[in-house]
Amino acid sequence: MFRGKKWAVLSVLLCVMLVFLSACGGGSKNASDTGPSSAQASTGTGGDNGSASADPSKQPEVTLTVFSTLANYAGEQTGWFAKLIKDKFNIKLNIIASNLAGGQQKIATMMASGDLGDIVVGLGGKDYTDAIKAGLLLDWTKDGLLDKYGQDIKKNAGDALEANKKQYGGGTAIYGIGHNVGNGDGPSEGTDMTFGPMLRWDLYQKLGSPEIKTLDDYLTIVKKMQQMEPKSDSGKPTYGFSLWSDWDSDFAMNAKVTAQMYGYEEGDSFNNIDLILTKADEAKYQGLLDDDSYYMKGLEFFFKANQMGLLDPDSLTQKFSDVSNKYKDGQILFAQFPWVSNTYNTPEHTSAGKGFAYVPFSDEKIFSYGFSPYGGQRIWAIGAKTKYPERVMQFLNWLYTPEGVEEANYGPKGLLWDLDQNGKPYLTDLGYKALPANDVPIPEQYGGGSFKDGVNQINNTTIALSMTNPETGEPYDYTLWTSYLNHNPDPVTKSWRDAMGALTQKEYVVKHDLVVVQPAFFNGQAPATEPSDIKQKHSEVGKVIKEYSWKMMFAKNENEFGSLKQQMIDKAKGLGYDDVVKWEVDQYEQTVGSALKK
Repeated sequence: MFRGKKWAVLSVLLCVMLVFLSACGGGSKNASDTGPSSAQASTGTGGDNGSASADPSKQPEVTLTVFSTLANYAGEQTGWFAKLIKDKFNIKLNIIASNLAGGQQKIATMMASGDLGDIVVGLGGKDYTDAIKAGLLLDWTKDGLLDKYGQDIKKNAGDALEANKKQYGGGTAIYGIGHNVGNGDGPSEGTDMTFGPMLRWDLYQKLGSPEIKTLDDYLTIVKKMQQMEPKSDSGKPTYGFSLWSDWDSDFAMNAKVTAQMYGYEEGDSFNNIDLILTKADEAKYQGLLDDDSYYMKGLEFFFKANQMGLLDPDSLTQKFSDVSNKYKDGQILFAQFPWVSNTYNTPEHTSAGKGFAYVPFSDEKIFSYGFSPYGGQRIWAIGAKTKYPERVMQFLNWLYTPEGVEEANYGPKGLLWDLDQNGKPYLTDLGYKALPANDVPIPEQYGGGSFKDGVNQINNTTIALSMTNPETGEPYDYTLWTSYLNHNPDPVTKSWRDAMGALTQKEYVVKHDLVVVQPAFFNGQAPATEPSDIKQKHSEVGKVIKEYSWKMMFAKNENEFGSLKQQMIDKAKGLGYDDVVKWEVDQYEQTVGSALKK
């Protein structure tokens, strides 16, 4: 299994759509205020202590604690998704989000407590293996749990279960299942790729749609756009770029995304490799701190942007939720991720001809994760101390069904979407208004509130949305439905299609050879464990790279940028950077690298 970290997404890194939808939600509670114990949170009302039954909706009500390393929301799930699963399973979800409560430190705290809650989402690599070794995750084969309540998972994601069994369960136990399971060739994304670049299309057209040959060409264009539209919808100053640090790991995530526009990504999260960048479809790599690495190019790009007054000064302190709100307000003019910039593309904006769209540069090669029948590293698991294993498995099993995939993303059939007389899916009028994550009211009988606030906040995928739903013959992703593609496009979409000669970003990059696809990789081996000395060096080096990366992007001038760059390299190397990179390269060449050479 070879999949990037959640920071690549997100992901989904990501299936892209679920990451986007959940990222738009705001938290109502701080995760640190929420305890993990299902016993404390449950409210069973029947005499069978919440045990599963043939009709899930008739079971006693229970609240399941979800510990998610991917969620951008903490607290009780609300809105239409809460109503949906309450009606189907009589469960409530209480979400603990490590993203909002210290990141890796929160993960360590939860593991030290000995209780990871009922549903565990997003653990991968060493965190996942450590949790198994500590007895914190439930074996799905215990007491026939999977056989009794997980038949749809076995049917629809059997290879992913077998992969987990071989890699983590010694060939007998199953401690979870990977995300985004799928089969097929080519890019696995939907209409949009995981990565941009995205520009305010209306402003770009007003500039005469100038040719963009290199990444740096965007700086001049975005500066002109800023001068053309200096204020946002609410009257705040506009910027070309806005960054956030709460998704950083051993580097500045936003700078790293530059590599993913050239077909590279951070090594291999499966083997804890992130100080080298590896090519999607070739056995090539580069050290993060190599002078010509795409990471260094990213740092220099944002430094130049700041020198031109294009970089949001709040980037140093803000979080992703802050940036998402700024895109929605029209305060930011460029995006590396389509799912971020799409928050601006509300019906109100697009009907007025204003919106973001994909605008490529000549030498780009967008990284695509491709399909994997083995699933990715954002693993779904069950906490060993749950009092309701059957109830959890029923819920997870549903998420891996065609019905579960569609409804967990787009709500119950008949609300935002439905089937025509030929069994083909289409969006309702409300669907066109509400999707992908708009602040559109939902009727009370479906949960009330807005569609945006009611989205599934767990923030992980099961079956890849671009896979075909066997019950409809169309992809799960509504943006790929024939009815949607043939629907009257908004002015922004129509203008883009006419200018680019393609219906979607994915169609365009495939047609013009601007994408490279990472093949699925599986060798049946558990992830490599860093030797203690390498682990220590890795931790210290990562802190230096992250600290100095931000300093470099906000350096006062070129001299300071160069000085900080040399300090970063000298300190990182002094702490063992070269030793860590050598270990990572060895692991890469023994696994993915060797497979790509064949």
